[in-house]
Amino acid sequence: MIAQVIVDVSAYPVDRPFDYLVPQNMEQLIEAGCRVKVPFGHRDVLGFVVGFVDETDVPQNKLKQVSKLLDIEPVITEEMLAMSKWMTHKTLCYEIDALQVMLPSALRAKYEKNVQLLVELNQIDPQLAAQFGQKTVVPYKKFENAQLLEVLKSSIKKQQLQTVTVVKQQGKMKSVRKFEVQDDAQQLQTINEQLSNRAKKQKQAIEWLSNHIGERFTPQELLKQAGISASVLKAIAELGVGRFIDEETYRDPFSHEVGHTKALQLTEEQSTALSDITTTMNQQKATTFLLHGVTGSGKTEVYLQAIQKTINEGKEAIVLVPEISLTPMMTERFRGRFGELVAVMHSGLSQGEKYDEWRKIQRGEVKVVVGARSAIFAPFTNVGLIILDEEHESTYKQEDTPRYHARDVAIWRSEFYNCPVILGSATPALESFARAQKGVYHLLSLKQRAKSQALPVVEIVDMRDELHKGNRSMFSISLAEAIRQRLERKEQMVLFLNRRGYSSFVLCRDCGTVVQCQNCDISLTYHRSSEKLRCHYCGYEEHVPTECPECQSEHIRFFGTGTQKIESEIYKVFPEARVIRMDVDTTRQKGAHERLLEDFGAGKADILLGTQMIAKGLDFPNITLVGVMSADTSLNLPDFRAAEKTYQLLTQVSGRAGRHELPGEVIIQTYTPEHYAIELAQAQIFEPFYDQEMTLRRRFAYPPYFYVVLIQISHEDVMKAAEYAGLASDFVRQNLSNQVQLIGPTAASISRIQNRYRYQCLIKYKREPQLNDVLKKLIKLYRTDWIKKGVLMTVDLDPSSF
Repeated sequence: MIAQVIVDVSAYPVDRPFDYLVPQNMEQLIEAGCRVKVPFGHRDVLGFVVGFVDETDVPQNKLKQVSKLLDIEPVITEEMLAMSKWMTHKTLCYEIDALQVMLPSALRAKYEKNVQLLVELNQIDPQLAAQFGQKTVVPYKKFENAQLLEVLKSSIKKQQLQTVTVVKQQGKMKSVRKFEVQDDAQQLQTINEQLSNRAKKQKQAIEWLSNHIGERFTPQELLKQAGISASVLKAIAELGVGRFIDEETYRDPFSHEVGHTKALQLTEEQSTALSDITTTMNQQKATTFLLHGVTGSGKTEVYLQAIQKTINEGKEAIVLVPEISLTPMMTERFRGRFGELVAVMHSGLSQGEKYDEWRKIQRGEVKVVVGARSAIFAPFTNVGLIILDEEHESTYKQEDTPRYHARDVAIWRSEFYNCPVILGSATPALESFARAQKGVYHLLSLKQRAKSQALPVVEIVDMRDELHKGNRSMFSISLAEAIRQRLERKEQMVLFLNRRGYSSFVLCRDCGTVVQCQNCDISLTYHRSSEKLRCHYCGYEEHVPTECPECQSEHIRFFGTGTQKIESEIYKVFPEARVIRMDVDTTRQKGAHERLLEDFGAGKADILLGTQMIAKGLDFPNITLVGVMSADTSLNLPDFRAAEKTYQLLTQVSGRAGRHELPGEVIIQTYTPEHYAIELAQAQIFEPFYDQEMTLRRRFAYPPYFYVVLIQISHEDVMKAAEYAGLASDFVRQNLSNQVQLIGPTAASISRIQNRYRYQCLIKYKREPQLNDVLKKLIKLYRTDWIKKGVLMTVDLDPSSF
């Protein structure tokens, strides 16, 4: 029996299955999708069995054996093996990377290098012997730390020692120690009769346990309920009354219980949308629905009732949300409706929690999984519905290898299971809406809010006028007045600014120097809480300078605004206000998102201030005001999607106000009020924005009219980066048709990150049958030659940002 194995090595020459002989004792156990340990080179590595063959080209004397089988049940289903092949082709990644991304990090391999003793301890160098102590195997790190590598090497040559690689799994099962009572009542009676009458406590314990035949208790429960001491318990266990066992248990990722909720009465629009979805479920057709509903139109209720139907049919549902901060709120809604049938998967869980949730899904103990991007790979085997909430979000695109888009994976899985996909959004991505207009997706519209409330009134404030009036504050007169009114009325509000930190850069007023990161071509952001300047790209930190590093002037000033600065300004202007700030800095700790949102929901704060993590999905009845501190932050980015992203953010954040009985108001502060993205966000109607943006996209040949590929080259030497970017674009230009437009190579907008200079070129095309083959040849050239020169190249077939 010969297994084909993909080994855990991301390198070009090994990006294919290798043949290994299956030992006889494994033949009945091994299956495609199991993880194995196999000898590769001079060490054991993790591998995935992807299939079996009867014959091999490998000579009999060179055919190696599988060393160890790590799983009796496959961790990767046949569907996922097929999906990994598709992903490898679709995103041009290694097959091992496509397989690894489908598993929780706990199941990925952890390699430990150890040193093993082959002779008696007194036969080796005393310095080395000291490291072993009483053991025969010790970590390699010990010798490295003691600077004994040269001595170690000579001992290995003399065959006194050898290095061994241990492959371990990163996550462990959690277990609870329990006492299991003997299930034979007759035997318990016999033990009791044989005991001497002086062992009163033991007799009492056995009599109590006779009423609990075969049951399991934790030692603490027994000591309390049966009223016995630990020594008595130990004594009766030795007599054979029961035995201690380790019972597997799950870690609980939920911080508290949730009350049960019932299905709500649907509006006419919601009912029409739901019946269209359930019709395709009954027909078992793979249909992609675009559920386009204004903010507050009750998209979540449509999801919940569609999932209920899926569960009733014995099938499973996957729900994706874009932000980790949305996951607790969404999970609560789903747990309220479906209770224990819900699992949750996102990066905020510990490794053990992720592992346990994954095992629940794999064992079929849950029917619904709610999570961020990677939850699309939930190991369900009977999927009946897939939902992407806020489908326009760029977080659904993975930024490193494999560069998949969750939407594409969802559609692939829906075709595999013949089930519907729902893409929900108040501001769909232009590509999705264009596909819906063409009839590729099926458009469902919810034009009214679920409780028929009016959309909030949106006011746009021109900050240039505020300056002319002499108002130099961050708050326009109308926003300051609106905040004051809400504080008096005890209503809540959301203030949004898409920039964390205190101020965006530090500048010398004498010579104009801006303090830059030493590793990246970007200014450092001032964080007041730690009194540090921090780079948001590589994490570099330094203390705030008291004088200019160039001209030694003391006229150092902070410019620009971040969430920390807004917070301190609120306390100055409105000392009575209670503020919760939500950004990357305040939500680093586990469970912080949940805790902050719970506090806000419980009315412990008047103002929720934050970055884009508060712009969507929040639903609090008492929010009546939304203030956008600066609408221009995302508008001036060098990205053809800048206007689209701005429109989406403004519409989403506006939708947080007035979702229940109280009417809502939105105030948007900007220096470019005449920009169409801001003007049309005021009206909160998507179609006019779509028409205007599509006209511009057609004129400048951008998606959805054209496809775009981004090739990025980086190197520590700026000349080398430019040279290889030129070679890459020449290669593409020579091998593709003249229908393809090539832009660049040019320096990236942030030309240096982590001391690597970055150049990029852009391919724009409508139809190019040769494209994938040409890019594969370019990648082969890079992987076999350029990579040795210190060049790093990435190819993104569907870039979400530039």
